[in-house]
Amino acid sequence: MTDAKSQPQPPLGTHLRERRDLGPLADVVEAIATAGRGIAARIQRARLDDGDVIGEVGAINVQGEIQQKLDVLSDELVLASLQGCRSVAVYASEEQEEPVVLRPRSEGGMYAVLSDPLDGSSNIDVAVSVGTIFSVLPNDAPDDQTASAVLQAGSAQVAAGYVLYGSSVVLVLATAAGVDMYVLDPDRDEFMLVAEGLAMPTSKKLYAINEAYFEEFEPGLQAYLRYAHGNGYGLRYIGSMVADVHRTLLKGGVFVYPSTRKAPEGKLRLMYEGNPMAYVMVQAGGAGETGVGAILDVVPKALHERVPVIVGSSEEVAQVTRHLA
Repeated sequence: MTDAKSQPQPPLGTHLRERRDLGPLADVVEAIATAGRGIAARIQRARLDDGDVIGEVGAINVQGEIQQKLDVLSDELVLASLQGCRSVAVYASEEQEEPVVLRPRSEGGMYAVLSDPLDGSSNIDVAVSVGTIFSVLPNDAPDDQTASAVLQAGSAQVAAGYVLYGSSVVLVLATAAGVDMYVLDPDRDEFMLVAEGLAMPTSKKLYAINEAYFEEFEPGLQAYLRYAHGNGYGLRYIGSMVADVHRTLLKGGVFVYPSTRKAPEGKLRLMYEGNPMAYVMVQAGGAGETGVGAILDVVPKALHERVPVIVGSSEEVAQVTRHLA
């Protein structure tokens, strides 16, 4: 991992525009960062503005989950920010039943953006780290089929990442050129570059999984956990995907959210959780698997389909998949 720079770090916008490989993609990332700053501000005032932010809205989203007020608000902030970005053609999220078409390719809509606007929102009222996950795909769809651009394999992504709202607000961006990390400077209200070319350890005896469901796991995963217990592995599990993945990215190890008897397809969503997180890990030298193949190779059949997720250090992911096989 590249150490933080000793000289003044450039702001996100400046750094993105210094990169000739990004072009209009820089505008998309800046739009996501703008939404992230807005969400961060609302989270920091969550208990102060209790009635406006904390609690349920009384509705069920397309996932069959009870929507939190901050889920809806975060989705609105991401959508509003992307609406102002002329490079974005279509937006899809965990909170929207169908994709929202903003503009066709003929009007400059080059990209499809998918997002989990606030992963882990049920943790807001106990001050646990949460995050915004995003995925950016190219839009090659005909104008009358713009919405279809959201259904592509993860290998087609041109950028992905997340904003982590924790002890600091961190934006991690992965592109074909690698993985960079920015931190929100509260005095300037800007994301500043702190590390370039993140490279995760190839192995580390750490795993993150909710072992409370041990009896629900398939026998191969149970065998892996017994192997981990007997070989000096440490358990690190926060229960907020963005926080667990971020730690895994920086420290190494493996994050596992598997299928269970009750959820044989897995629980996490392929398009805006599995794909972007796998892309981040792969671009940092790690791996992302379902247990039967690479996450990024899965051809989606539906916007909200689910998938088992095994992401992290390449050797640790391989250790899990060997036991599953």
